[in-house]
Amino acid sequence: MKKLLALLLPLAMATGCATNTLLPAEDRTRLQQELTVGSQAVRYLKASSYLTPFFGDASKRPLTPYPPEEVRLLNDPKGNPINPGPVETLIPAGTKVRVLKVEFPTAWVMAERVLYSPRWQPWVYLDVEGAPPGPPVVMVMPPQSKTRAEFLAELDRHLLEQDPAPRLAKLQEHYREAVSQKKVVEYMPEAAVEMSWGYPERIRRTLEGTQVHQEWVYPGGQRRVLLTDGQVTRVEQGTPTASK
Repeated sequence: MKKLLALLLPLAMATGCATNTLLPAEDRTRLQQELTVGSQAVRYLKASSYLTPFFGDASKRPLTPYPPEEVRLLNDPKGNPINPGPVETLIPAGTKVRVLKVEFPTAWVMAERVLYSPRWQPWVYLDVEGAPPGPPVVMVMPPQSKTRAEFLAELDRHLLEQDPAPRLAKLQEHYREAVSQKKVVEYMPEAAVEMSWGYPERIRRTLEGTQVHQEWVYPGGQRRVLLTDGQVTRVEQGTPTASK
């Protein structure tokens, strides 16, 4: 690994400002400043999430709302998603976090990252309240954000600026327990589903008379939640659905 880095680092230095992010340099600088300073750095976990290993990088731990078999961050040579490793612990929705650093995949940064990791994507380093001791916690962000606003919108899918405790308190007790245990149960309101399982990969909406039906499909198609007028009517797990 050291020999490989020795070869890559000069290349990174030669490319100077070369980067694998679509965000302009001024947006990257502004995001780093505004997300890590003072009260702006304090956020709250929107969905109950897992800490797992980080593929080939033992020096980090990713935080993700999806179970390891649904993580879509790194593929094998055949293009199949790689499981990052077993769940270390579950961090419940509403947990306070602090943003420590926002790291974008410039050439220099990518040269320092472990090859067997999603090194071409932005990483947000977090201090997670109550997390077990261990390597730094990172949240891997999608690479396609082109503006500061788009990046913040993606971050808002995972980290809330306002403490969700008041909203959680309004849920019935068995729904609160389901969220903390990362479960979805019948009649659960839509907002609680997102707090438990996270935002789905895709949503299909249909209208039947005055009723609004939704089908939330999670990565891999093995988990689906069906809702009517904002409440869960059925939960399906274990059978992939055909792509449409």
